[in-house]
Amino acid sequence: MHHVRKNSLESDKLEINHKPFYTQKGVPIIFAITPTYYRLEQKAELTRICQTFRLVKYLFWILVEDSLDKTSLVRNLLKNCKIPYAHLNALTPPKFKNIPGNTKFPRGVAQRNEALDWIRTNVNPKETQGVVYFADDDNAYDVRIFEEMRYTNVVSVWPVGLLGHKFESPIVKTGKVVGWIFVWGAHRPFPIDMASFSFNVQLLFLHQEAAFNYTAQQSMQESIILMGLNVTMSDLEPKANNCTEILVWHTRTQRTILGHQPKHPANFSVDLEV
Repeated sequence: MHHVRKNSLESDKLEINHKPFYTQKGVPIIFAITPTYYRLEQKAELTRICQTFRLVKYLFWILVEDSLDKTSLVRNLLKNCKIPYAHLNALTPPKFKNIPGNTKFPRGVAQRNEALDWIRTNVNPKETQGVVYFADDDNAYDVRIFEEMRYTNVVSVWPVGLLGHKFESPIVKTGKVVGWIFVWGAHRPFPIDMASFSFNVQLLFLHQEAAFNYTAQQSMQESIILMGLNVTMSDLEPKANNCTEILVWHTRTQRTILGHQPKHPANFSVDLEV
């Protein structure tokens, strides 16, 4: 039985649509965590990732809004997506909000932590095999990456395209990760992107305190969570043909520049949820 976490705010009550965490015998489930926040491109990006997820068997989507209340836009999109999901919300504290043009604080901290807490509360580690993946809504995914990560023993890693320059990647020799290709951030223990790795869900229960935080530099968040899970280089499992293929791209949708809404006939009436 899955217990619903109690919250003080009505808007924070769990919205969930799923059957029990059941897969074909021996097939782990993928818990895909997606932080999201309102902007004009939000629905387009969530629609794109939804269409990708619909092609993946045994995937459970944990979508967390950066908002005080859950929005109808996201609620309706999830219902239309027709895949198992949990709809959560966790507002980034105002003191950690970035000022436009200044990205001092890492984004998605509260939302990813909310999702990790939800897994720890609602998933029975004795009954559920699975992996956790941080699937941001502004990336593009080849569906093959999900089958690559599904059978992760500890932590799987792979290249990400359009990151830094053309790509960033683990360096693999004789089937082991021995280093990294990256543009900057040599101080990081794990100089990889959030889209570059997945980990076995059992690690969350072995390391209950593992979480993201606001005090570390933005580029350190991946290392923070991996160190919190007590991961070492020897634990890393190279995927995507020994990290020689790119199956994820850090695409970053171009921001829409608002102009004047085109004129339309007086008798034209439509209520569009962009």
